[in-house]
Amino acid sequence: MPISHTGVTVSTDKFKEVIAWYTAALAPLGYAPTRSFADGNVIGFGCDGVAPDWWVVSRDFSSTAAATPGGTIVATHHAFRAKDQETVKAFHEAALAAGGKDNGAPGPRPQYGPTNYGAFVFDPAGNNIEAVHGRD
Repeated sequence: MPISHTGVTVSTDKFKEVIAWYTAALAPLGYAPTRSFADGNVIGFGCDGVAPDWWVVSRDFSSTAAATPGGTIVATHHAFRAKDQETVKAFHEAALAAGGKDNGAPGPRPQYGPTNYGAFVFDPAGNNIEAVHGRD
């Protein structure tokens, strides 16, 4: 069975910036904010009219329970499927234009499979976000 939904939790002070970034960066992949709850502190992004499967949650990380033992927040890696190489390129361009940091220009990634073509960008909270096509 495919994954139902996933997402990231970001610090309250970065939340609005991160939401704006995902809105711009994921648009080429067909995603848009489609649902909000908890007084706007949880935003769901859906693709092509389907229920949200990508969520961004705001959290106050001043709590020690919310951070790693060293007091730092752990960044994560998430990959979104793209319909073709042009969509991977469009994601990368939109993500950088929205303020993301390059972590790998669009191109073949044969170490991940013979037809793998991807691009990587750090979101404003430091998460490594990828768009990938041809994941064998």
